[in-house]
Amino acid sequence: MRNFARTSLLLSLALALCCWLGAVAPSAAGVLGDYLARSQPGELIPGADRFGPPQGEPAIVPVYKTDQLQGYVYLNSDFTNATGYSGKPIEMLVGIDPGGVLTGFKLVEHKEPIILLGIPEKRILDVVNKLAGVDMSVVARGGAKPPRVDIVSGATVTVLVIGDSIVRSAIKLIRSGRLGGGGAAAAAATLPAADKTIDMEHSELRDWQGLLADGAVRRLQLSVGDINQAFEKSGDAAAAAHPEDGEPDASFIDLYAADVAVPTIGRSLLGDDGYQRLKARLQPGQQALLVAGSGRYSFKGSGYVRGGIFDRIELVQDNNSVRFRDRDHTRLGSVAAAGAPDFPEIALFVVPAEFAFDPVAPWSLQLVVQRVIDVRNKAALTFDLGYALPDSLLKRAPQPPAARSAPAPAASTAAPRVGEGQGTDEDPLWMRIWRGDLIRIGIAAAALGVLTLIFFFQNALVRRPLLYTWVRRFYLLFILVWLGWYANAQLSVVNVLTFVNSLMTGFSWQYFLSAPLIFMLWAATAAALLFWGRGPFCGWLCPFGALQELTNNIAQALKVPQVRLPWGLHERLWPIKYIIFLGLFGMSLYSTGFAEQLAEVEPFKTSIVLKFARDWPYVVYALTLLTAGLFVERFFCRYMCPLGAALAIPGRIRMFEWLRRWKECGSPCQRCGNECPVQAIHPEGHINVNECIYCMHCQELYFDDHRCPHMIQVRLKREKREVMSSPSMRTGKGPDTLITAAGRPIAGLAADTSHLQPKA
Repeated sequence: MRNFARTSLLLSLALALCCWLGAVAPSAAGVLGDYLARSQPGELIPGADRFGPPQGEPAIVPVYKTDQLQGYVYLNSDFTNATGYSGKPIEMLVGIDPGGVLTGFKLVEHKEPIILLGIPEKRILDVVNKLAGVDMSVVARGGAKPPRVDIVSGATVTVLVIGDSIVRSAIKLIRSGRLGGGGAAAAAATLPAADKTIDMEHSELRDWQGLLADGAVRRLQLSVGDINQAFEKSGDAAAAAHPEDGEPDASFIDLYAADVAVPTIGRSLLGDDGYQRLKARLQPGQQALLVAGSGRYSFKGSGYVRGGIFDRIELVQDNNSVRFRDRDHTRLGSVAAAGAPDFPEIALFVVPAEFAFDPVAPWSLQLVVQRVIDVRNKAALTFDLGYALPDSLLKRAPQPPAARSAPAPAASTAAPRVGEGQGTDEDPLWMRIWRGDLIRIGIAAAALGVLTLIFFFQNALVRRPLLYTWVRRFYLLFILVWLGWYANAQLSVVNVLTFVNSLMTGFSWQYFLSAPLIFMLWAATAAALLFWGRGPFCGWLCPFGALQELTNNIAQALKVPQVRLPWGLHERLWPIKYIIFLGLFGMSLYSTGFAEQLAEVEPFKTSIVLKFARDWPYVVYALTLLTAGLFVERFFCRYMCPLGAALAIPGRIRMFEWLRRWKECGSPCQRCGNECPVQAIHPEGHINVNECIYCMHCQELYFDDHRCPHMIQVRLKREKREVMSSPSMRTGKGPDTLITAAGRPIAGLAADTSHLQPKA
């Protein structure tokens, strides 16, 4: 009780400290200042030698050469969406002169696995640096199309996000008038002439031609000749040298888009039942787009299958943009409107709740056309499908004079959309993310609930070994396929290092809450540490652990010989994972970024997150570990996993000991120790909870009266009493034996085992 009270006190103090730190969130200017402290003025604006104080909100920092203003530096994510492949912002410092010309860039922080662990960062920056020297003031006034960066093969989304965020943030800054010049005029040109809202009461069914005629459905049609001509005009000789095959008039893509959250459009294209299902799915204020296409070029591509993100289309509005993810996507088989063509590709995309989308304002669906040049390089051009709702589906919503006297936030101009009530843009971002991911959250919560039931009713389950074996295998298969490969919810030691680093630099719950499944897993793992130690995560919730165990099960079924290391060697290999963790932890105190690179000792990103779609050294490393696991079950978990080591340390404060042992365990019987999949049972018989993955195999043996020597004696005595009490006075012998520490059977165990007394 004294230990329990001390543990509870420590946990309470830790929780109070986290809550206190969570209230202290760094300001945008403070974050920008932190990045500038690690940068030189000349890196961003050539010739500059000092930074000035931050100005305004979002902050921009003047840059000087002696006392002469050379330009400004700002953070891209302060002005526009910069969310990358990883789901986290790609932070770039951007230099721009007073005239609106881009001068330099510096990548200061990211979580992109492609850059961090696959493609050299220099190769990415070489492409981005081609934007230096572009006069963005001309683009902001509408005098030129926004520039695009080239594509780096294998990092399409990452490069496009970086380039788009630089361009859009510069346009937004120039139009705000904070650089001087014609910014105010450019900004004024973008203001709406009058406020409008969707007429949610107007609803009618229209055919396909009627929707096209009034602009409710918009079209982008490109031929093979159009694409070849566009690449020739782009000035990219390498891309022009690889033209599309076929007749110039042949269809390259015929693309259509519509906002189906509008009642008339939604009912016409989805049908009444489909529209009602969509209406029930959308949050208040949320929109959904139907995109359909035909031709040789797919607007979906295949990137979403591998990485969960659609990299060929992008929703753009008011210099902000968003790319759809697989969780936003629903595949449709046909369009309900009368007279609609048969499309090979039809997709329904729900606009993410965190994207401030105004359906009344014009927007565009930007199509990225990629052309392969060679194995490593691609070229890309963009084509815009512009969209604006027809006036027939809108109604005017004039604001009172008091409201018009002050500019309203961008989100407040959005009209009520499908659903009841007002918009939820004022809610925290993490809350909107959770509301937009309810299905996956529900599935994950159900999986955690099932695991809780397995643990609380483990005794009843392990008494049925065959049932338990298949329950465990199916659960591990679900964890691998759905939680790992589909949802990419693989915990990593990087999460531990990031959490510790945030405690020292400015803790914020919102950052951790922005990834719902990861947060849920960590919450469940933290609770499990208090109850049972590291076993519930390592043995049940880790996708890579599930991959190791399932592949080893297949190997055993194919009679692959299993290697059991001598106990002395096995015990001395345990500390390796603790050394790896301590090394990563110490390095994270010096450089979190470098520690994250060293954390590639975990093959999780290669095998689970990226599904082996990486450069060959990483794939070879991951496959080597899996191959070792075919002969030594869970080889990586036993000896190399830094996350397992990180969880084992606090796991020592567990409150329950639910793994039962008999007095004979370890002396003389060694059956559980010999059959433990990870050799977590000492020869003396006790279970090392730091190494136990809670597979419950020892509990199967504990209750099995045909394999556990103690239970065999209990069964034989019971059978002997039954025989002695029966009229026939039958007697018999059984083949059951005891197992010595060396793994050899003790012969001579007959029906009468009373002479074999359990040893202490």
